[in-house]
Amino acid sequence: MKRACLLFLLCAAGCAAPLQTLPPPAAGAGPQDAAALEAQSRAASKKVPTAPTADARAALAHEAIEAAQRCQQAAPTSAACDYALALALGVQARERPSTAIQALPLMVQLLRQANSRDARLDKAGPARVLALVLVRAPGWPLGPGDPDAGLKAAQQAVALFPDYAPNQLALSEALLTAGDDGGARAAATRGLELARAALASGEEDAPQWERDAQALLDGRAPR
Repeated sequence: MKRACLLFLLCAAGCAAPLQTLPPPAAGAGPQDAAALEAQSRAASKKVPTAPTADARAALAHEAIEAAQRCQQAAPTSAACDYALALALGVQARERPSTAIQALPLMVQLLRQANSRDARLDKAGPARVLALVLVRAPGWPLGPGDPDAGLKAAQQAVALFPDYAPNQLALSEALLTAGDDGGARAAATRGLELARAALASGEEDAPQWERDAQALLDGRAPR
């Protein structure tokens, strides 16, 4: 949460950078195009943290947002497109803090919309990511943070997919923020068990889940 507060304060010192705007969609664009664009956006977002230079990370974030926006143009009611754009906005906000003032409230809107359209998407991804945004962001008037709503979103994610490590870790972080140290530790312990099982099965993201679980067990928010 402190990281997000600092991000917002840094942004408040300057002007918010506008989001990208796109031309009208190509004639005939539809759901088939949307699926490819959603996949392109998600792939670009995932590559951002490990890109070797700031310019490369910025280019990938730009690609992720543009693909997700085009996805929305092709399929305006798609939960997957809303979710992809929310994720892309999040990675861009990390790379360009000046976009956070505009990005975080829009992320909350997109994630709530995606959750209402398909709560099971990405193993309860919309609720899980919404929980983290609401828990980490500062509250009104600086930002959209709402730890109580974040906890409810994390609980929803765990209710839908209790055996998915990131859902348990999101719940642990929400409980830690709420001051429920015992509940946070129990969720983090379960998350660690699930992360290690995923690691044994070859899940490529499991090492990060394991590190996040250990941080939560140490009473720290994941990086």
